[in-house]
This record gives sequence, structure tokens and C-alpha cells, in this order.
Amino acid sequence: MVLCPEPGVQFVYKSTIYAIILDMNTDEGEAWMTGNLQFPSHMVILDRSMYTHYHEALYAFALEELLCRKIGQGAVPLVHIWRHPRAFVMGLRDSRLPGALEARLQLSNEGYSTAVRNSGGAAVPLDLGVVNISLLLPKREGMMDYRKEFELMYALVRESMLSLTAGVEKGEIAGSFCPGEFDLSLGGRKFCGIAQRRQQHALSVQAFVIVEGSGGARGETARRFYERAGAAGEDYPHVIPGTMGSVAECLGKAVTVDSFLSGLYGLLRSQGVSEAAGPDILPDEDEIQEMIKLLKARYEKDSLDDR
Repeated sequence: MVLCPEPGVQFVYKSTIYAIILDMNTDEGEAWMTGNLQFPSHMVILDRSMYTHYHEALYAFALEELLCRKIGQGAVPLVHIWRHPRAFVMGLRDSRLPGALEARLQLSNEGYSTAVRNSGGAAVPLDLGVVNISLLLPKREGMMDYRKEFELMYALVRESMLSLTAGVEKGEIAGSFCPGEFDLSLGGRKFCGIAQRRQQHALSVQAFVIVEGSGGARGETARRFYERAGAAGEDYPHVIPGTMGSVAECLGKAVTVDSFLSGLYGLLRSQGVSEAAGPDILPDEDEIQEMIKLLKARYEKDSLDDR
């Protein structure tokens, strides 16, 4: 198997990241913190942020599903960084709204790759100004407190942005798309949302970070989707586009994807992280395509492929 089957893929070995008190699980060689979660000392980063050509929206989710299976069997944990040029990714409840199929068809006609993801949360529009970060971690036996993983992602985003601002806040932003307790905001506008997918022996904590461009325009895309998909009496997010903002908009600075990623890598390097070739753990392309088919069959009530 080729380790990097697409351009822009890197592996980065990680040592430590935060100077905090740890509760060490020495049997599994993992570090868990009290109050927050520390990354495993042998974690690596899979960076696909430069893989930006148009592709199936479910590709990253299928890849992570397979990687989590490997991690559950003892493979190294991962931080997965990726982007998509134009996608609209729905939650399961979104896909079951009465007009969801017609709303998806409209988005498809507008050039979006649409999908129903297998993690929690609601609809999110993606483009090259949005950086997606996933923490793929082993799940300890009896591990029930999902908040620790959310807190870890919150800490990762917050700490990686300290060179830009110390004002990242956590808490649901009413009117935002994909609303939740772990919305991250600047000045009252949401720029990041966090969701989670748990397998029997591994889990994925997924964040979207709106770095560049107009948060309001993305909010308008989500609002139009729900306007078409929803119906009176249905429970779905009532999106107010102005509640969303990119990091660049919220800070009034020329923040770019490159500068955001530089902050993320700077944080890792400051803690002794060195870039190196990683283990040969990526699944075959055929496996990923089969998983995409499986996810569609499992989570999509109706498929655009049938239209």
C-alpha cells in the first residue's frame, strides 16, 4: 500500500502538547489528563488539507471510520486535518426532514457534494476556507464521559489560536448552524462546531473551523436548506446567518487557512513535535469506496444516486 495516495498528505509524530498534570494509563501507553484530556504520546497527524480537488463528501468520514477500526485494534491514534472544496454535510435528523431530498437536489444543482455523516450534529456547509480537524482516539473500556474528548478539541483549537486571540469562548450560539454546547465563538459569533462519532473501541472527535470568507454566507446556505427541507412542526435548527463568522471576520484580521494551520503546527513544534514519515496505516482506496457505499446504505433514507 502507498502511504500517501494523494497529494498533500503528511504524517507528523507528536510527543507532548500541554503542560498539565496527567493521569497516566501506562498499560495502554496513553496519557489522560484530569479535567481535560492529553493526547497519547505516540499520536501522529495525517494532514490532507492540501488535498483540495472536488471529491465525494463522505470520503473523509469513510476514511476515519476505517482508521478508527484500526486504532481500536491497536494502531496509532491520529489527528486528521482535511478540507473540501464545496460540500454540504447533513446530520441524520436533517436527512429525515420531509423536504430533505429536494433540498439536497437543489444543493447538488448548485455544485455541492452532499452527504449524511455518521457523527452527531446538524448540517454544515464546507469549502476551502473551512478547516476540518478530527481526533481519532482509542476508547478505554468503560469510558462513558464524552465531554473529555470535546474538551480536548476545544483546548486544541483555543491553544492553536493564542497568537491571534485569547478570546475563544465555548457555549451554544443560538441561531447558528449545527448548534451545540461546544460551539466555539469570537465576539458572540460562532466559527467552530464539534461533533463526535464513537465506535466500540475507538472514537472520532470532529471539528469544523471557519477560517476565511463569510460566515454569514455559509449560514445563508444552511438557512435555505432548512427552509426547503423543513415543515411546520418539525424540529430543526432555525439558522440566523449573522450568528456565524469566520475567524478572519470576527478578528478583523487577514487570517488565512495557511496562517491558522501555521498556528496549529507551531503549537505542536513548540512541544517538541518533529515531522517524519509515519506508519503504513492508510486503508486501500477500494476499502474507502466500499465504506462510502456502506455509509450511504446505512444512513441515507433516500439517495440522490436513485434520482
